[in-house]
Amino acid sequence: MKILIINSGSSSIKYRLFDTKLTASLCKGIVERIGSKRSSLTHTKSKAKPTTLNVYAKNHEDAIKHIFNALTSKKDGVIASYKDLDGIGHRIVHGTEVFTKPRIITDKVIKTLERFNHLAPLHNPPAILAVRACKRLAKGIRQVGVFDTAFYNTIPDYAYIYGIPYEFYSKDRIRRYGFHGTSHKFVAKEAAKVLKKPLSKLKLITCHLGNGCSITAVKNAKAIDTSMGFTPLEGLLMGTRCGDIDPAVVLYIMDKRKLNIRQMDNLLNKESGILGLSGISNDMRDVLNALGKHNKRAELTVEIFLHRVKKYIGAYTASMDGLDAVVLTAGIGENAPLIRKRIQNDLKGFLKKLNAKLLVIPTNEELMIAQESAEILK
Repeated sequence: MKILIINSGSSSIKYRLFDTKLTASLCKGIVERIGSKRSSLTHTKSKAKPTTLNVYAKNHEDAIKHIFNALTSKKDGVIASYKDLDGIGHRIVHGTEVFTKPRIITDKVIKTLERFNHLAPLHNPPAILAVRACKRLAKGIRQVGVFDTAFYNTIPDYAYIYGIPYEFYSKDRIRRYGFHGTSHKFVAKEAAKVLKKPLSKLKLITCHLGNGCSITAVKNAKAIDTSMGFTPLEGLLMGTRCGDIDPAVVLYIMDKRKLNIRQMDNLLNKESGILGLSGISNDMRDVLNALGKHNKRAELTVEIFLHRVKKYIGAYTASMDGLDAVVLTAGIGENAPLIRKRIQNDLKGFLKKLNAKLLVIPTNEELMIAQESAEILK
């Protein structure tokens, strides 16, 4: 079985093609700067050096065309034509309460998703554009939607409903949805393999720490709580997102600085977090490099980041009444030894009392999407 995985953003599309056994990728790549005359495609065939081409992708359909051209090229291609594909799996960030598991994408599914574009305006519309493009360019090939929010359909109502008038949930569906679900589900399954126990008998806290950060409590194979909420803004300190904040602070700043909604949204989502606190970068690597120069704001940023991670771990351990392992993953979780060492040292006594482990497991969202797509296609 050959499954093409598409992860579409507003100005880029990542792709990866998986082999028959869905264990290794035949190739991967990315189309960047969609809509710009400087757009490019970087294609990497398994065990080969990346090939970068200057391509003009004026829109998402153009980008998909270039991807199919790369997949079928005589030099670096891995399939004869799109007809060799058994299916196309799409990462779709927001499935709302409607899509709680992967689905074959039909016209009805597309129309339903479009009704909820306002819940994920930066993520879902580009994904739908890619779906429509694949439908036109790869006629007859079935497409599957795998939803980031689906993993959280097991969270109980007392954990996902906010303390505002109930009608905002009953009428407007304002609730905690959670994100990064595909990543959390993948590393939870991998952790069960490492611990040599069934996932259904484990209590795990999975920490996706990258430019976007989230923590999920997984009890007996089910997500029971997660740090991100109605949007990805809530929870941990992130690259440019503030995470948890007193809502009154937002109102105060808007009044004090005379900011409109759009300006405030930009401040919270794009100017805050690691970038806003450090004044250096939204990349934790740059902030960690500044620690050696005795940069006080860099030191403070790291401490705030670590404090929130540990706070959520403590809270979720209490919520699950126990813990078997904490799992670190994603860019920071996998590749920042100093952060990993600090978390390990700070939790050493805590984990020892619980007889719990700290694991580092690389995430592979594309493989998870391929596996879930294959299940549906079968």
